[in-house]
Amino acid sequence: TTPLRLSEDGEAARVEGGLTEMQAEFRDAARSFGLQEFAPHASRWDEEKHFPKDELRRAAELGFAGMYVRDDVGGAGCSRADAAVVFEELASHDVSTTAYLTIHNMCAWIIDTYGSEEQRQRYLPSVTNLDLFTSYCLTEPGAGSDAAA
Repeated sequence: TTPLRLSEDGEAARVEGGLTEMQAEFRDAARSFGLQEFAPHASRWDEEKHFPKDELRRAAELGFAGMYVRDDVGGAGCSRADAAVVFEELASHDVSTTAYLTIHNMCAWIIDTYGSEEQRQRYLPSVTNLDLFTSYCLTEPGAGSDAAA
Protein backbone atom coordinates (compact mmCIF):
# COMPACT_ATOMS: atom_id res chain seq x y z
CA THR A 1 0.00 0.00 0.00
CA THR A 2 1.30 3.45 -0.87
CA PRO A 3 1.06 6.62 1.23
CA LEU A 4 -1.93 8.91 0.75
CA ARG A 5 -1.51 11.83 -1.64
CA LEU A 6 -3.99 14.07 -3.38
CA SER A 7 -4.19 14.25 -7.15
CA GLU A 8 -2.64 17.29 -8.81
CA ASP A 9 -6.00 18.86 -9.62
CA GLY A 10 -7.72 17.74 -6.41
CA GLU A 11 -10.63 16.40 -8.43
CA ALA A 12 -11.84 12.85 -8.87
CA ALA A 13 -14.88 11.10 -10.25
CA ARG A 14 -17.50 9.99 -7.73
CA VAL A 15 -17.97 6.30 -7.13
CA GLU A 16 -20.31 4.27 -4.92
CA GLY A 17 -21.65 5.86 -1.75
CA GLY A 18 -20.77 9.39 -2.88
CA LEU A 19 -17.04 8.84 -2.42
CA THR A 20 -14.51 10.03 -4.94
CA GLU A 21 -12.33 7.40 -6.55
CA MET A 22 -9.47 8.63 -4.38
CA GLN A 23 -11.56 8.40 -1.20
CA ALA A 24 -12.51 4.85 -2.15
CA GLU A 25 -8.79 4.07 -2.50
CA PHE A 26 -8.15 5.68 0.91
CA ARG A 27 -10.94 3.60 2.43
CA ASP A 28 -9.58 0.41 0.91
CA ALA A 29 -6.06 1.18 2.19
CA ALA A 30 -7.44 1.90 5.67
CA ARG A 31 -9.52 -1.29 5.58
CA SER A 32 -6.55 -3.43 4.61
CA PHE A 33 -4.35 -1.80 7.24
CA GLY A 34 -7.01 -1.99 9.94
CA LEU A 35 -7.67 -5.67 9.30
CA GLN A 36 -3.97 -6.54 9.39
CA GLU A 37 -2.63 -4.21 12.07
CA PHE A 38 -5.48 -3.18 14.40
CA ALA A 39 -8.24 -5.80 14.42
CA PRO A 40 -6.17 -8.81 15.54
CA HIS A 41 -4.91 -6.94 18.62
CA ALA A 42 -7.56 -4.37 19.57
CA SER A 43 -9.19 -6.29 22.43
CA ARG A 44 -5.88 -7.28 23.97
CA TRP A 45 -4.53 -3.73 23.69
CA ASP A 46 -7.56 -2.41 25.56
CA GLU A 47 -7.40 -5.14 28.21
CA GLU A 48 -3.68 -4.62 28.78
CA LYS A 49 -3.86 -0.82 28.45
CA HIS A 50 -1.28 -1.07 25.67
CA PHE A 51 -0.48 1.91 23.46
CA PRO A 52 0.46 0.44 20.04
CA LYS A 53 3.37 2.71 19.03
CA ASP A 54 4.77 0.36 16.38
CA GLU A 55 1.41 -0.10 14.65
CA LEU A 56 0.74 3.63 14.77
CA ARG A 57 4.13 4.28 13.17
CA ARG A 58 3.18 1.85 10.41
CA ALA A 59 -0.06 3.82 9.98
CA ALA A 60 2.09 6.94 9.62
CA GLU A 61 3.94 5.28 6.73
CA LEU A 62 0.61 5.35 4.88
CA GLY A 63 0.04 9.04 5.63
CA PHE A 64 -2.45 8.47 8.46
CA ALA A 65 -0.53 10.64 10.97
CA GLY A 66 -0.53 13.88 8.99
CA MET A 67 -3.68 13.72 6.96
CA TYR A 68 -4.51 17.46 7.01
CA VAL A 69 -0.87 18.59 7.01
CA ARG A 70 0.72 20.07 3.90
CA ASP A 71 3.03 17.75 2.00
CA ASP A 72 6.15 19.93 2.25
CA VAL A 73 6.60 18.65 5.82
CA GLY A 74 5.48 15.06 5.26
CA GLY A 75 1.72 15.45 5.42
CA ALA A 76 -0.80 13.92 3.05
CA GLY A 77 -2.60 17.22 2.31
CA CYS A 78 -6.03 15.61 2.53
CA SER A 79 -9.39 17.23 3.16
CA ARG A 80 -11.45 16.59 6.28
CA ALA A 81 -13.80 14.47 4.18
CA ASP A 82 -10.88 12.33 2.96
CA ALA A 83 -9.68 11.87 6.53
CA ALA A 84 -13.19 11.00 7.76
CA VAL A 85 -13.29 8.12 5.29
CA VAL A 86 -9.98 6.79 6.64
CA PHE A 87 -10.88 7.28 10.31
CA GLU A 88 -14.29 5.68 9.90
CA GLU A 89 -12.72 2.60 8.38
CA LEU A 90 -9.90 2.37 10.93
CA ALA A 91 -12.39 2.80 13.79
CA SER A 92 -14.32 -0.22 12.58
CA HIS A 93 -11.20 -2.22 13.51
CA ASP A 94 -10.08 -0.40 16.67
CA VAL A 95 -12.00 2.58 18.05
CA SER A 96 -9.60 3.61 20.82
CA THR A 97 -6.45 3.54 18.69
CA THR A 98 -8.23 5.43 15.93
CA ALA A 99 -9.47 7.99 18.47
CA TYR A 100 -5.86 8.69 19.40
CA LEU A 101 -4.93 8.99 15.73
CA THR A 102 -7.65 11.61 15.18
CA ILE A 103 -6.31 13.65 18.12
CA HIS A 104 -2.75 13.37 16.80
CA ASN A 105 -3.94 14.58 13.39
CA MET A 106 -5.73 17.54 14.99
CA CYS A 107 -2.55 18.54 16.82
CA ALA A 108 -0.49 18.19 13.65
CA TRP A 109 -2.99 20.39 11.79
CA ILE A 110 -2.79 23.04 14.52
CA ILE A 111 1.00 23.22 14.16
CA ASP A 112 0.70 23.30 10.36
CA THR A 113 -1.96 26.01 10.41
CA TYR A 114 -0.92 28.23 13.31
CA GLY A 115 2.76 27.45 13.84
CA SER A 116 5.52 29.58 12.42
CA GLU A 117 7.38 28.31 9.39
CA GLU A 118 10.29 27.43 11.69
CA GLN A 119 7.95 25.40 13.94
CA ARG A 120 6.39 23.65 10.95
CA GLN A 121 9.81 22.62 9.61
CA ARG A 122 11.15 21.69 13.03
CA TYR A 123 8.27 19.57 14.35
CA LEU A 124 6.00 18.32 11.59
CA PRO A 125 8.34 15.89 9.81
CA SER A 126 8.71 14.03 13.13
CA VAL A 127 5.00 14.37 13.92
CA THR A 128 3.83 13.05 10.55
CA ASN A 129 6.06 9.97 10.79
CA LEU A 130 5.24 9.52 14.50
CA ASP A 131 8.74 9.91 15.82
CA LEU A 132 6.87 12.46 17.96
CA PHE A 133 3.44 11.63 19.37
CA THR A 134 1.10 14.55 20.04
CA SER A 135 -1.96 15.15 22.17
CA TYR A 136 -3.76 17.92 24.03
CA CYS A 137 -5.68 18.42 27.23
CA LEU A 138 -8.65 20.51 28.34
CA THR A 139 -9.57 21.98 31.66
CA GLU A 140 -12.83 20.92 33.27
CA PRO A 141 -14.20 23.80 35.38
CA GLY A 142 -17.18 22.56 37.33
CA ALA A 143 -17.89 19.48 35.26
CA GLY A 144 -17.19 18.38 31.71
CA SER A 145 -14.57 19.78 29.35
CA ASP A 146 -14.89 23.48 28.62
CA ALA A 147 -13.00 24.04 25.39
CA ALA A 148 -14.32 27.59 25.10
CA ALA A 149 -12.81 28.71 28.39
